[in-house]
Amino acid sequence: MTAKQSLDTWEAHKKAIMSSTTIDEKEHALTRAKRIKKLEADSEQWFQYYFPEYYSASPASFHLEATQRMLQNKEHYEVRMWSRELAKSTRTMMEVLYLTLVGHTPDDGDIKDRLKKRYVLLISNSLDNATRLLMPFKANFEFNKRIIQDYGIQENPGKWQASEFVTTQGVAFRALGVGQSPRGTRNEEVRPDILLFDDVDTDADCLNPDIVAKKWRWIEEAAIGTRSVSQPTTILFCGNRIAVDCCIERARSFADEVSLINIRDEEGLSSWPAKNTQTDIDRVLSQKSYAATQKEYFNNPVTEGAVFKEMAYKPALPVAQYSDLICYTDPSYKAGADYKATVLVGKWQNEYHIIKCYLEQCTSATMIDWHFNIHQLTRPSRCTFYMEEVFLQDVIRKELNDACMNRKIPLNVRGDTRSKPDKFTRIETLLEPLNRNGRLYLAEQERYNPHMLRLEEQFRALTAGSHAHDDGPDAVEGAIWLLGERSAISTDYTITPIGRLSRQPDY
Repeated sequence: MTAKQSLDTWEAHKKAIMSSTTIDEKEHALTRAKRIKKLEADSEQWFQYYFPEYYSASPASFHLEATQRMLQNKEHYEVRMWSRELAKSTRTMMEVLYLTLVGHTPDDGDIKDRLKKRYVLLISNSLDNATRLLMPFKANFEFNKRIIQDYGIQENPGKWQASEFVTTQGVAFRALGVGQSPRGTRNEEVRPDILLFDDVDTDADCLNPDIVAKKWRWIEEAAIGTRSVSQPTTILFCGNRIAVDCCIERARSFADEVSLINIRDEEGLSSWPAKNTQTDIDRVLSQKSYAATQKEYFNNPVTEGAVFKEMAYKPALPVAQYSDLICYTDPSYKAGADYKATVLVGKWQNEYHIIKCYLEQCTSATMIDWHFNIHQLTRPSRCTFYMEEVFLQDVIRKELNDACMNRKIPLNVRGDTRSKPDKFTRIETLLEPLNRNGRLYLAEQERYNPHMLRLEEQFRALTAGSHAHDDGPDAVEGAIWLLGERSAISTDYTITPIGRLSRQPDY
């Protein structure tokens, strides 16, 4: 950040804070004391009153739980792996200012027993970044009229620099970049009692395991080494899990609490709906690659090209020219978190062509519609439809039956009954050699179809041990395996327009 940019940011903070923290200058002292006491008894009300600029949406349950842990535990070590747009730095700032101005929630409820924090050490990947992150703390002490009215002037001339300052109440704040010497860091007799690590990892550093190891040694030995043995200390890491091996990941092993919150929960819903709507999330994620969204919004670092370095495209043939056609569906387990995948794969000589792909987080009804699209696309050629038998029997049967009745179109859907080994092993073993040897192709006609693009991204993101979505490649593996292994299928469900479900032997 240039000097001009820093000044502009500072002025923006100043104006926003001053304009949002209006006060009643004629408020009676007794009324003020009563108001302050009430606010201090409820941290959320305190946050909302003193920081209206930041408190723009009602907190989610994970915010409330995190704050409770911070305020109740004088000695605490926590890792917050919160997605972007979940206010991890903002919420932490409000908590830290509460702990320095008000203090920890007393065990016995007696406010006279509150323990206030005295020295905050804010550490980031560089001094410049740490100073930037410290800026809102300093700006609120300096310009927040509500804090000044209720807790007095905080600015302390002579001890008031951008990267290090001490308030008139004797609370010290210092910015520190990873690798700097923190030796001797203390505020009079007080050692740092809040160690705040915010964005200590960088993409470039995480590419080199030696650098990660060196940074972590510094964090353990130099930074955390500044704390007092006998003085209750709060250690807090904030950031995303941007790599399999990174500092925030290593901190997990030592933390009392690990809070891992993604932009969406396990059911595919917004983890903070008061701020981030499903539509908002869809829009933002659609503007980034799959790998980028997994890393920044789902704490799931993806190494692109680890198995499938690139996928080849080739014009698909007319369906009548394929010796065999299979449509395979992999339904998702959860309503919104996984992708539903339906792929049409054709065999031509020794090649496999992915002619059509549907890959989306959607309802079962939408997935069933895909089958009729494939049915229409492949007529009059013979295409065999497959789905894992467990889903066909327990989940999809009625919806598929009703759809056939409404459309008056029969679909023959076979149940894939094989006992499947590990998903990654199956996909890598069968499909990687085909792709590497020029025998697996995506249809050129579908190159810019969002569904086919998602399939390509899922192939490229496939890595052993990763939590990246792989529903598309899994469906492709099922189709190609069955093209050569028809004898493995023992069940064929024929769904007729009049609603009967009959079980027939496989021929």
